[in-house]
Amino acid sequence: MQFMWPKNGFQNDGTWTNWAGNQTAHPVRIERPRNETEIVRLVQAAAKEDRRVRVVGAGHSFTGLAVTDEVLVTLDDMDSVVSLDRDSGKATVESGIRLFNLNPLLAAAGLAMPNLGDIAYQSVAGAISTSTHGTGLKFQSIAAGVTGLRIVTGDGSVIECDEEKNSEILHVARVGLGALGIITEVTLQCVPAFNLHAVEEVLQIDDLLKDFDEHVESTDHTEFFWMPHTTNALLKRNTRTTEEPPPPKDFKQTLRRKWKRFKNDELLQNFGFGAMNYLGRIQPSLIPKMNSLVIPDVGAANYITKSYEVFASERRVRFYEMEYAIPRKNGIEAFRQVQALIETLDQPISFPIEVRVLGADDIPLSTASGQETMYIAVHVFYGTSYEKYFQGVESIMNQFGGRPHWGKIHFQTSETLSKKYPEWNMFQELRSDLDPFGRFTNNELDRILGKVEA
Repeated sequence: MQFMWPKNGFQNDGTWTNWAGNQTAHPVRIERPRNETEIVRLVQAAAKEDRRVRVVGAGHSFTGLAVTDEVLVTLDDMDSVVSLDRDSGKATVESGIRLFNLNPLLAAAGLAMPNLGDIAYQSVAGAISTSTHGTGLKFQSIAAGVTGLRIVTGDGSVIECDEEKNSEILHVARVGLGALGIITEVTLQCVPAFNLHAVEEVLQIDDLLKDFDEHVESTDHTEFFWMPHTTNALLKRNTRTTEEPPPPKDFKQTLRRKWKRFKNDELLQNFGFGAMNYLGRIQPSLIPKMNSLVIPDVGAANYITKSYEVFASERRVRFYEMEYAIPRKNGIEAFRQVQALIETLDQPISFPIEVRVLGADDIPLSTASGQETMYIAVHVFYGTSYEKYFQGVESIMNQFGGRPHWGKIHFQTSETLSKKYPEWNMFQELRSDLDPFGRFTNNELDRILGKVEA
């Protein structure tokens, strides 16, 4: 049985493969800079050779954003905290640092990121560049918390931007898809460290949908998972608190807590769920029955722990994913249509649908730009055909002006995407200024952003 653990994706033969295994690059060379100066040099060298350059983070995007047959850059050796100001809450970090390494460092300083996605494998630069978002109507994406950047542009120049210097570049470049340059440093506005009181319960999906707006408006961070072909859904409500987890009464209780977490996180959600999907691949007719067992097995939970330990969870079973952002007001209707679509497919769906919400921000290419947003994510087990399912979902989302997650599978082009973002032209103008010769483009960016126009 094959599970995918977090890794950088580089193979001994010089190729690179993403986490999901559906994107592979065969670059002429791989660059591993250790600092900004080395990045400047490699960009200038690529310019002299007239080669294109792409940067890869943790490889958790499902699209071809990082794929290139020219120069591929990994920032894995740029993973330090540059500065940390406890009074202001500002943390400046090198762009290659992974979130799962950064979070404990912030916690040790009494700080935390205000919101996180549901995995923490990504690099900071990769997470902001693809508009990674998390959940919570009163909160925003990770990129919205960026107050400063350093970026190397197409000719090797370095631009420092913050809220006072080059602020117009900062406004756009927080979500840049790697198309504007190579980000070397990121300054994040953090908040005092906090815990989350997590309440997870199994509900009938119709009851959950009826009360979902109320849950969203009364709880800091709300999301749910629905298993296709069932009436079961898992509602997760996380409330920010400074309250500490209750101490265990004795050693036996400590062991019970650790066992319960291991059972839920590893045995059920990873090993057991992976086994179920392999069995479903062999005998698809078993999927609806097995789906009906998944969420009740995970069951209810009520606990308090560090924020980043609640936000993010382990994902060891590989899958392919599409996620769409639509106006919150249309979210339930769109979800209902996806439910109906699933019942028309030839192949049963063995992965849950995930639904989250987020407050509006003002970043030109953020998926939540200018609107309260509901996110609907659909998945299939790796190696499974997804085209009919995902194309059907995308057709539904297009009815509501849906915006695809930049790092997840979709079929949009620059022509269709340009109509979904009011400040699309602002991004394109900056792209032409910072990278007039298309040093940082590739086939995927040509498709979704269009070719660079100097």
